Amino acid sequence: MPNFCAAPNCTRKSTQSDLAFFRFPRDPERCRLWVENCRRADLEEKTPDQLNKHYRLCAKHFEPAMICKTTDEEVRKIKERRLESSIEQLLSKKDCDAQDDSEKADDIPQLTPEQKDLREFLRSSFEVMVLIGRQNFPFSCNAREDEMRSEEEERLLTTGNFQALIENRINAGDEFLRRRFEAAAVNEEYCPAVQQRQLLEVCERCVREEILQQVRECRFFSIITGELVKLPEGEHLPIFLRFVDQANSLREEFIEFLSFEGEEVTVAERLETQLTKGWGLSMEHCRGQAHAGSGILGTKMKVIAAQLKEKYPMAVITPTSTCALNVHLANGMPLTGVQDVMSILKKTNSFFKASPLLQSELDNAISILCQGNIEKENILKEDSRSTWTDLHNVFEMAVDLMEPLLLCMDSIHDNEDLKWNDQITSDAYAIAEALADFEFIVTLVILKNALSFTRAFGKNLQGETIDVFFAANSLTAVLHSLHEVSDNLEVYHEFWFEEAVSLATAMEIPVKVPRLFLRKQQAVETMEIHAESFFKEYVTLPVMEYIMQEVKDVFSENHLKALKCLSLVPAVMGHMRFNTSEETHADIYRSDLPHPDTLPAELHCWRIKWKHRGKEVSLPCTIHKTLQHSDVKFFPNVNAFLKILATLPVLKLDGNHGETAQRRLQAYLTDTAVNQRCKNLAVLNINYHIKTDLEEMVQCYLKTYPEESESN
Repeated sequence: MPNFCAAPNCTRKSTQSDLAFFRFPRDPERCRLWVENCRRADLEEKTPDQLNKHYRLCAKHFEPAMICKTTDEEVRKIKERRLESSIEQLLSKKDCDAQDDSEKADDIPQLTPEQKDLREFLRSSFEVMVLIGRQNFPFSCNAREDEMRSEEEERLLTTGNFQALIENRINAGDEFLRRRFEAAAVNEEYCPAVQQRQLLEVCERCVREEILQQVRECRFFSIITGELVKLPEGEHLPIFLRFVDQANSLREEFIEFLSFEGEEVTVAERLETQLTKGWGLSMEHCRGQAHAGSGILGTKMKVIAAQLKEKYPMAVITPTSTCALNVHLANGMPLTGVQDVMSILKKTNSFFKASPLLQSELDNAISILCQGNIEKENILKEDSRSTWTDLHNVFEMAVDLMEPLLLCMDSIHDNEDLKWNDQITSDAYAIAEALADFEFIVTLVILKNALSFTRAFGKNLQGETIDVFFAANSLTAVLHSLHEVSDNLEVYHEFWFEEAVSLATAMEIPVKVPRLFLRKQQAVETMEIHAESFFKEYVTLPVMEYIMQEVKDVFSENHLKALKCLSLVPAVMGHMRFNTSEETHADIYRSDLPHPDTLPAELHCWRIKWKHRGKEVSLPCTIHKTLQHSDVKFFPNVNAFLKILATLPVLKLDGNHGETAQRRLQAYLTDTAVNQRCKNLAVLNINYHIKTDLEEMVQCYLKTYPEESESN
């Protein structure tokens, strides 16, 4: 990318000059005015996107009218000035054209017919490759083996989808491709497999670079990882980046799959290396990290997150906005019994999502067991139709559904009416066996009660901005409640155990210590073990200890300071009657602000502005709406502060984006068999909304593989 001014005869460079440099605007009309002001005829044919990426103007040639929307009077004056200079421009046009032609001839090397032909072929190939990625076409076709293959399937098996789509373009009238391959043999490959892989890698790189360029422009970002994904190459970790773009919109974009091979230290180093050396980002600008994962994965991700935070203290660890806090806490508990509960609940929920008939069977069981309580019946039916394992009250739901679930599973397994196939009855039996275990019952009841103290807190974290602000200020009360339970664990556990026994008795499940534990103990001692004391020591105590420590770790001092600065959002200010004190907590990001010395005065002016607003002016209630307000640019520190806050993964996404990147990833995984998944194609498919520049891909390919240009 040129680092010098695009204006003719200007030698100023962005790396040497103290002048400001400005990107060409993407808006077509404004961009046209900039090109006219620049007086570079060779730039007139370039698109606004190309100009925005590759050209700059220094402040000497910067005119406000070229950036800001002007009033009608300003437009009139600009037109008058241009009219006055039009005669001079017309007289010198021929000389300028001759000079520009000479400059273009010097700047742009003359291409041979073979090189032009190669570029056109690459452009067509990239267009096909982008189509394959966005439509999620595999490179090869797995045709049916138990039936006669059609002629089209045979062709796809032997040529691959890329070759087939090239042929389709030729048949559809692409004259260039027809001329290029008209003399080729029938069975000749138009593009060798090695070159196809090169094209795909360049496609992926250019799409990713488009996102990364926007991340670099905004500087600050957060890292988000998802559950492990199975690929033909092994298990990989999906990586997302969260940032605020130049349009002040909060984005969360999928970047790549990272190999998860090796120990935690190795994976952490690999992630850091990829972010810095691979993607050109600075970890000093990372302000948050959120990692999904349960069981062993959750334990490993905690180690990885802790290592990154130790090296980069500002990269605070937070829950992700897409996962309920109680689910996040339960997923991370390194207790076998808890992980069994989470796994069984997910399997149960998925079981009923497979068919409306199965859901109807559960509705019948709920009706039978809720006779006389219509309100509870309706609530359970409605909640059970959702993905209730993702809800804040998942454990309350599960306890209320236990009896209907077991009754339903037994009925399906009995299959007296022969309504269900063998697979369904087998799955129902396995789930029923898991549900009808006292260890499952007591662990579920303990989770329900222990996590009841964080349920409202977690729900507020996923609520509106003002709810998150009050949640941050209520953490002390939450921790006080957890400590109170821990200090009186004997009493609380007694009540919780009685509830579990009562539920188990209603379901005719015997109260007992887990068989595996008894077998291990027999080799050591023969002393009788009481169920109540066993579950207090091995479930209730470690669950409470984990919850308290995890809440403290996730909501660290820096994290809480940041969340308390949500009072910068005008609606929160208004709710507090403009009696807020952001200065107390703003020091966390002071070094990130453009003018930290003026922050106190700017915060005072910010409060006064909204306090004395006109009656017709409403208070923005989210960071996104605040950043979209036209006046925010006059408060550079507040503007920067809000953008950094927005990157924290704990805050829900505002605007039109939603959790689209993670949803698109799930859609790709659902629609693509493991043996057909491709890391490169996945980046194209999940990021189908990212604009692609075929010319840029051609340039990138020729730069990466110069031997291709020399051989043509």
